[in-house]
Amino acid sequence: MSVQAFISYLQLEKNYSKHTIQAYDRDIREFSSFCEEHHDVSSIIDIGYPMVRNWIVHLSSNEVSNRSINRKISSLRAYYKFLLKVGDISASPLTKHKSLKTDKKVEVPFSEHEMEEMLKAIPFDDDFEGTRDKLIIELLYATGMRRAELVNLRLNNIDFSQNTLKVLGKRNNERIIPLLPATASLIKTYLRQRSNLEKVQDPSALLLTQSGLKIYETLVYRTINKYFSLVSPKVKKSPHILRHTFATHLLNRGADLNSVKELLGHSSLASTQVYTHNSIAELKKVHQKAHPRNKE
Repeated sequence: MSVQAFISYLQLEKNYSKHTIQAYDRDIREFSSFCEEHHDVSSIIDIGYPMVRNWIVHLSSNEVSNRSINRKISSLRAYYKFLLKVGDISASPLTKHKSLKTDKKVEVPFSEHEMEEMLKAIPFDDDFEGTRDKLIIELLYATGMRRAELVNLRLNNIDFSQNTLKVLGKRNNERIIPLLPATASLIKTYLRQRSNLEKVQDPSALLLTQSGLKIYETLVYRTINKYFSLVSPKVKKSPHILRHTFATHLLNRGADLNSVKELLGHSSLASTQVYTHNSIAELKKVHQKAHPRNKE
């Protein structure tokens, strides 16, 4: 019952996404099954840290990465924090737990040249799907929005009078993103083609499949991978790399960190700072080129 109460808490009070809630639920039930099978404990309310440690060893021996283990422990930590809040336990077994060390993920953004090639040189088909695919790429790069935010865009999120786009982010936090003239123009072109679809099954959704349904996250990933394979040798080609590219290019061209933070919808600067390592490299070039103390 406490697990279901926790899930309801995440849905109703924390406004977590469906995907996040499913991950929390899966991690907690997986740990519960482990405790029952290996320690004959039927309720994870009654467990101690040694059982958590045994689970970590079990996961590691099954070649689960440290990053994935940390995520699973994070789910447990949130659950025990909830149990403390409602008074079901007096102390969390994870109080002294330290996260496992992980290698830093290096995500290489697309270059400005690659983006130029993509949006100006690639011959997108001049039909509904071709225009939609180009708009998917344009929106991700021009706004920095997340893939889930793109998928859930509604027609009434667009304000052409102000050239802005309202985005519903994590935990139902709304933010307004300015639209570039080129992006607004492409949206209008897409909407004209969208109006010719024979059947629209989700009329409030902005981005649709050919059959008139709202697009889905796998389609967005496949679209990015398909087109960027034509212009970039980079191994990782994903919607998140476009978000990373958006932030990096703005910072390289002088945007301040706080403004980028607001555009990305981050709750703290710490989240935005992960995008600065490429802009620091660019600043070094500018500094070395422009400073009179640098001897060529």
